[in-house]
Amino acid sequence: MKIAILSRNSRLYSTKRLVEAAQSRGHEVRVLDHLRCYMNISSSSPTLHYRGEDLPVYDAVIPRIGASVTFYGTAVLRQLEMIGVYPVNESVAISRSRDKLRSLQLLSRKGIGMPITGFANSPDDIQDLIKMVGGAPLVIKLLEGTQGIGVVLAETKKAAESVIEAFLGLNANIMVQEFIKEAGGADIRCFVVGGKVVAAMKRQGAEGEFRSNLHRGGSATLVKLSPAERKTAVNAAQIMGLNVAGVDILRSSRGPVVMEVNSSPGLEGIEKATGKDVAGMIIDFIEKTAKPHRTKTKGKG
Repeated sequence: MKIAILSRNSRLYSTKRLVEAAQSRGHEVRVLDHLRCYMNISSSSPTLHYRGEDLPVYDAVIPRIGASVTFYGTAVLRQLEMIGVYPVNESVAISRSRDKLRSLQLLSRKGIGMPITGFANSPDDIQDLIKMVGGAPLVIKLLEGTQGIGVVLAETKKAAESVIEAFLGLNANIMVQEFIKEAGGADIRCFVVGGKVVAAMKRQGAEGEFRSNLHRGGSATLVKLSPAERKTAVNAAQIMGLNVAGVDILRSSRGPVVMEVNSSPGLEGIEKATGKDVAGMIIDFIEKTAKPHRTKTKGKG
């Protein structure tokens, strides 16, 4: 098979592992910087070009699109879909999952457990917003934030008011969530491939840090999932319409709650913590499902 990987950097761990896994199975693979791709959009013969050349028609594409370039990256992916290339994750599913508010609304509509979440536009509604999510301590998140950036823990009502006022004063879009104290600064990353949790790790925040992101000094260890956690992760990925996803879950007193569904989950942390060949599992999934003009996603909204 001919497989394309959309990635800004071929030296990244995740990209290198996918290339190795594909080549070890006898596939032809090429890494394409999606910001260097350009398109001829026509109803008769849509084409995609890269650094001055016409790209061939690939059998499958693995999108590794960063959050900051979602708009252009998904446009390139849509063009590949129009040509008939099988996408591991569809462009519409990636866009759906990248909109944090929209994704939470979709999960809520399907009954997935989540932290109580509030969203408002006017500073006049701050008091009610704080009360609505259960008061302080609470977590304030920038909707455009990634890797723990733009996430603030407000331990008092006064601190929450100040932070929310500051964000709204900068015209930033934020959401406010209840603080799940019993999680103890840890979350669980469930790696879903083709409707199954193929690997899972517990990420523990550094000392004094409530954010568990590995980019912020957190540590990762192997974890055993409960049936409810496994089911929640699979359902969340399916609701988003993602064949490959990293579903972040907190263990709360009322059961697993989903924090985020990531459409381009990193491989380094999960492979090193679990010892599993997750990259190989993604290539195996492509081998079983890739056909021209075919997708396996069912997400809506």
